[in-house]
Amino acid sequence: MPCLSVSIEPNGHNAAKSDLGALLQKLRKAAGLSGERLAVRCAMSQSQVSRIECGKQLPTVDDVERILKALEVSAKAAEEIIGLARRANVEHVSVRALAEVGLWRKQAELKALTETCTVQQSFLPIMVSGLLQIPEYARAALSPTIPSSPARDVDKAVAARLDRQTVLDDPLRQFCFLMTEQAVKWRRIDRPLMAKQCAHLAEMSERTNIDIAIIPLAAQVPGAPLSSFLTFDERLVIVELFTGEVVFRDYKDVRYYLDLFDFFRGYALEGDRARAFLLFARDEFM
Repeated sequence: MPCLSVSIEPNGHNAAKSDLGALLQKLRKAAGLSGERLAVRCAMSQSQVSRIECGKQLPTVDDVERILKALEVSAKAAEEIIGLARRANVEHVSVRALAEVGLWRKQAELKALTETCTVQQSFLPIMVSGLLQIPEYARAALSPTIPSSPARDVDKAVAARLDRQTVLDDPLRQFCFLMTEQAVKWRRIDRPLMAKQCAHLAEMSERTNIDIAIIPLAAQVPGAPLSSFLTFDERLVIVELFTGEVVFRDYKDVRYYLDLFDFFRGYALEGDRARAFLLFARDEFM
C-alpha cells in the first residue's frame, strides 16, 4: 500500500489537486492497471483519468470513491483518501490574501466565473450584492472598515466591481438575489444615497433575467442567516466570511447550500411585492 502522507492545506488548492492526483496515480500503478483500464472500470473517459492524475482536474468526492472502488482499496485506506478528497474540494482564502493579490482581481475572477454559469443565486443577509450596488455603495463596501483591515486599492476595486455588473446584461443568464430586510436597510452610505440604492434595486428587479426577493423582519423564520453565499449552477459555492471566503466544490456541499437557499426563499417577498417593499424603503430614506 503506497504512503498516504499527503498534505492538503486550506490555501493550497492547486497543490491539493496535484497531491491527490499523484496519490491516485500511485494507487493505480500499484494495482497494475493502465489509465485506460481504470477508466473503463470507473465509467470515466481516459482523458478524465489523465487530467485527475496530472492535477489538471480536481476530482469530486464521488469520482474518488469510484476510483478507489475500482482499485479495490481497503476500507480503512479509502476512508482516509476520501477525507483528503473532501478537504481538497474546500478552499479557504483569507481576506489578507485577497488584498495582497488585489481585490480588483477578485472582482474579475467572479465575473469570469459568472460568465461560465447559467444560474447564479446570491443569499445576502447583511448587505446588497456587488452586482447590484451603485458606485457610492460599492465604494463604501470595498473601503477598509477597521484599523487592522489590509490595505487595498479602492478605486481599482470599485471600477472592477462596476465592470463585473455587465454580466447582468446577458439575458441568457438567470440571477436571483435573496436579501433580508436588514440587508436592504443597513445604512452603508448617507440617506439620499441609500434611497438611490433602493430605487436601483427596484429598477433592476424589473429585468426578466433578475429576481430579487426580500425576507421581511416580520416573517417568522425557523432558521438563522449566518453568512452570505453565492451559488454557481450546481457546481460551486462561495461562502463569505469576515476573514475571507470558503469555496465548496463537492456536490453534496453545493446541494446543501442550494437547499438552504430554497428554504430561506420560502419566507421572502417576491415579484411585485418585493418591488413595492424596495420602493417603500426608498421613500423612507428620502
